[in-house]
Amino acid sequence: MESAGYTTLTRQTGLLRELQVVANNIANAATTGYRQEGLIFSEFVRRTEGGPSLSMARGNVRMTSMLQGPLGPTGGMLDLAIEGEGFFLIETPSGERLTRAGNFMLSAQGDLVTPDGFRVLDAGGAPIFIPPDSTSIGLSPDGTLSDNGRPLAQIGLVRPVDGFDMVREDGVMFRADGGIEPVEEGRIHQGFLEGANVDPIGQVARMIEVQRAYEMGQSFLDSEHERVTSALESFIR
Repeated sequence: MESAGYTTLTRQTGLLRELQVVANNIANAATTGYRQEGLIFSEFVRRTEGGPSLSMARGNVRMTSMLQGPLGPTGGMLDLAIEGEGFFLIETPSGERLTRAGNFMLSAQGDLVTPDGFRVLDAGGAPIFIPPDSTSIGLSPDGTLSDNGRPLAQIGLVRPVDGFDMVREDGVMFRADGGIEPVEEGRIHQGFLEGANVDPIGQVARMIEVQRAYEMGQSFLDSEHERVTSALESFIR
């Protein structure tokens, strides 16, 4: 395969990755707390002996959008939504994780947990316990939970020290390999959930663009294959 073929093949690989990312965004447009993803492309250029330089494209860095998602009222006492910066801190068997999905509930032991049963942590990194005799759970904008005016815990809001070190582990859960730091300016609303920050129309339009670009590259590779095949057939006759 000539240099043009290798260059086109690397471009096709990146476009396929982006197509998968865009399709995942569209599929999660209605997922609570979902963060839209994008793909960053880079170029690798190398000088060749006796010829022009060789350029290779790579699409291997995923970028998570930090734009605010829409807040929708639910009326649920334990439905919480973040306005502004920050993530809820969650305890999992694999370590602490970050999420914007605030559809929480109480476990049988009285801990505030996610739908998967992972405990929500307070500002000090401890699990949040709701006493069984609690009758009216309130929440102040700074994340302090109370029962009839009696403070219970303050929900922790954190963010990754370096946003590029944040790794998505599933649809709404992230790992911060570079460490986390507290967020002071974020606000938490009770009785609301944050929707996905996906732009469905923009993502569908981008999917069409990527599909057309992929088809164009595939057409070039097919033409190049036919050219090489014809040249070889002519040579061996």
